[in-house]
Amino acid sequence: MSLKLTGIAASSGVAIAKAFVHVEPDLNIELKKVTDRDAEIERFDAALKTAKDELTVIKDKTEAEMGADKAEIFAAHLLVLSDPELVDAVKGKINDESQNAEYALNEIANMFIDMFENMDNEYMKERASDIRDVSKRVLGHLLGVEAQSLATIAEETIVIAEDLTPSDTAQLNPVFIKGFATDIGGRTSHSAIMSRSLEIPAVVGAKEVTAKIENGMTIIVDGIDGDVIINPSSDELATYEKKKADYQKQKEEWAKLVNEASVTKDGQHVELAANIGTPKDLEGVINNGAEGIGLYRTEFLYMGRDALPTEDEQFEAYKEVVERMDGKPVVIRTLDIGGDKELPYLDLPKELNPFLGYRAVRLCLEKDDMFRTQLRALLRASSFGQLKIMFPMIATLEELREAKALLAEEKDKLTAEGVEVSDEIEVGIMVEIPSTAVAADRFAKEVDFFSIGTNDLIQYTMAADRMNERVSYLYQPYHPSILRLVDMVIKAAHKEGKWAGMCGEMAGDEIAIPLLLGLGLDEFSMSATSILPARSQLLDLSKEELATFAQEMLNLDTADEVEARVREAFVKA
Repeated sequence: MSLKLTGIAASSGVAIAKAFVHVEPDLNIELKKVTDRDAEIERFDAALKTAKDELTVIKDKTEAEMGADKAEIFAAHLLVLSDPELVDAVKGKINDESQNAEYALNEIANMFIDMFENMDNEYMKERASDIRDVSKRVLGHLLGVEAQSLATIAEETIVIAEDLTPSDTAQLNPVFIKGFATDIGGRTSHSAIMSRSLEIPAVVGAKEVTAKIENGMTIIVDGIDGDVIINPSSDELATYEKKKADYQKQKEEWAKLVNEASVTKDGQHVELAANIGTPKDLEGVINNGAEGIGLYRTEFLYMGRDALPTEDEQFEAYKEVVERMDGKPVVIRTLDIGGDKELPYLDLPKELNPFLGYRAVRLCLEKDDMFRTQLRALLRASSFGQLKIMFPMIATLEELREAKALLAEEKDKLTAEGVEVSDEIEVGIMVEIPSTAVAADRFAKEVDFFSIGTNDLIQYTMAADRMNERVSYLYQPYHPSILRLVDMVIKAAHKEGKWAGMCGEMAGDEIAIPLLLGLGLDEFSMSATSILPARSQLLDLSKEELATFAQEMLNLDTADEVEARVREAFVKA
């Protein structure tokens, strides 16, 4: 008899295959007193080295196949294995208490995991996950226990797991791994993001998949509606085979729009752009017919290394993106680092709430030598295409003015040096802080454009960490208060003859698109794989008709009411 479990649709599509239940290795750890402490430390060092070598191979493979931003997690794991606070503490246990290496490592790792998990901060909670992942790897080598490898799967399979670690997801081969389902996780978890990059159907947070599913069972993963069907009946198999085929046909229809303009039913053009992390992401951008880059996250140039990137290194990266986009607009965000994204070589202070702390433009204005280097590289690249510069995390007009002044100074210096710099560089800001949205009419007089960063704007407005499961219900992109802020920003831009875009997840959301179109958003920037579905959706929407509808939505009471109205009127079943 079949059984349906419901979770969170993390990556669209339908997969039908036999289950492969991914089981964590049995790391049975016992305390043993050692007599040769030096030999035990050598054994620990050897396990560390083996783990580092493995992670380096995984990191390089991931970077080559998926881009530097996807490989960054492994750079972080390598740093954990080199962290003296962890390594020296384990050696101290071996030296001072004659503990065996695996017991000492487990004690120290669990201490750090408990400490980080109890912090009310998502970045620190992610560090707990990193420590758990890498310590298991080292423990496996110390105990001689071989971890179950997903890389060796050579038949069509759906992976079932409690969760998939970054190391696990890096091993997934989409030729054989047709989908996966996990007990825990959300749409923004690492495994969900990777599933979308690999374009394999995934359902996360389904709670009981490992308890209910055994190896070899026939499984259906419906990444469209978030369902997992165990031992489906012949009728259910037929239904989902059709759903799978229909989705494939839909993708083929979307593919026909690659070289088409993004035009609404009433002939209005809007720009569909892509978000990228590195130049390696450009292949997906071009293949999906993006009309520009709406967000180039430059922080990935700074991560996974032991020193700041040079001006020339940055110039080459920016130049490559601008040139390959062949005259299409490229919005490059200046460094958004600090707090939640650490750079060990900067030795930044630990913060209780890094998302509201010393980061982004706040950090750059204080470390202006670092900031000036980036600005020079951007200015030099501007002559090779249509480059636009965007400052993140702007909260006050004073910050904007200071950043613009530094940019102007570096432009004058380069011009004096005889370096060619474009005279048509647009300068804008990310609107991700409520104070900036409220004062958008003032900012609009001093920028060329706005790009609304809804990922942060929503959580700051609702005072709810979107990664905290207990308050995740408050992460409501369709809430009238959020829509009102978006409306204010767009109107303020248009009043001054400027354009307004959006680079948060909301820009590619099928419920949000009719609302944003009606509010007059000029540019929608999203993940590359969302562009063609969005372009298809726009063909059925009238901007003029939606203008009145969108204003009506601002006066509703709840996000649920807004979503229901949009679904009823504009979203195909």
